[in-house]
Amino acid sequence: MTATPHLHTQRLELDDQTLREWDASVLKSDGEGIVLDRSAFYPGGGGQPPDEGVLVWGGVRTRIVGVRKGDDLVLIPHDEDPLPPAGTAVRGALDDERRTWLMRTHSGLHLLSGVVFRDFNALVTGGNMEPGTARMDFNLPEVPADFKARIEEACNVEVVKDHRIDVKVLPREEAFAIPDIIRTATNLVPPELEEVRIVDIVGLDTQADGGTHVESTRWIGKIEVLKVENKGKGFRRLRIAIRD
Repeated sequence: MTATPHLHTQRLELDDQTLREWDASVLKSDGEGIVLDRSAFYPGGGGQPPDEGVLVWGGVRTRIVGVRKGDDLVLIPHDEDPLPPAGTAVRGALDDERRTWLMRTHSGLHLLSGVVFRDFNALVTGGNMEPGTARMDFNLPEVPADFKARIEEACNVEVVKDHRIDVKVLPREEAFAIPDIIRTATNLVPPELEEVRIVDIVGLDTQADGGTHVESTRWIGKIEVLKVENKGKGFRRLRIAIRD
């Protein structure tokens, strides 16, 4: 008996975060989901949820409601929609509004992380996001009374400065030679990873990260700090919203 080969989808979103539509071919299609040869669906990770969208084929639309990343990138279809058979040519399209809001939110979290690290030397201990809203946890034993207002003002100053946001891939050794490249209390980069993707808010924040981002800070929009929560044992949770 021969083992089933891994199919390995080409990850288009890692090279072009503006891509919203593309042509692809179905490699595999069954009850587990759909595998394409090329895909711009971000599978989720690092607190960023997966993309949603559609596949269009033969006059049919199959809604994609999630993505699972394992040995292959598996698209999860809506359970009421038909599956395109293996070998079918399809047109993939992301939910543009959802992806754009997630990119703005993710970049906003990186900017927040950079500001808190710069001003309070605090590392991130956790985080999560939805389109337009997010939370981020920091190891902050003590904060000043005006902390919420100071952080919001400082973040929006950096938004207006319109820092360029660069994405590059570096060999592991070169990436880890960058000072403070890991801004989380725990290093989440898998030890077997030989190349590390770096997201750089130029002049403010440089982190190892696999998610999607806008091209510069002005595209984030206004950052509103909704709430600062004391989570005990020296941890603070900041809840933010992204506004137009």
